[in-house]
Amino acid sequence: MKPRFNLWLEREGEVVLSAWRVRLLEAVGELGAITAAAERLGVPYRRAWERIHEMETRLGVQLVETEVGGAHGGGARLTPEAERLISKFNRFAAGLEDEIKERFARAFGEG
Repeated sequence: MKPRFNLWLEREGEVVLSAWRVRLLEAVGELGAITAAAERLGVPYRRAWERIHEMETRLGVQLVETEVGGAHGGGARLTPEAERLISKFNRFAAGLEDEIKERFARAFGEG
């Protein structure tokens, strides 16, 4: 047996941040495009866009600024608020997996 966990944060019962959603935002920031981020995560563009829109609506802040295509193809970038939330989520999540493994080993004597 192995322990597994999935971390997410909710506001009023709705997911606002999760490990997957943070990876999506990080990919947008790194790649400069929602399309490329969706490809990296293996999801359709529409799903990626919907999750970004959900986060923004539920948090009440803009997380991604987009530019319409054109000669240079447009793009997307993270807002300072998105970068702040990513940093906070990652600080919060850091070490949780190790803690869960240790607690599992103590409880089940496995590891």
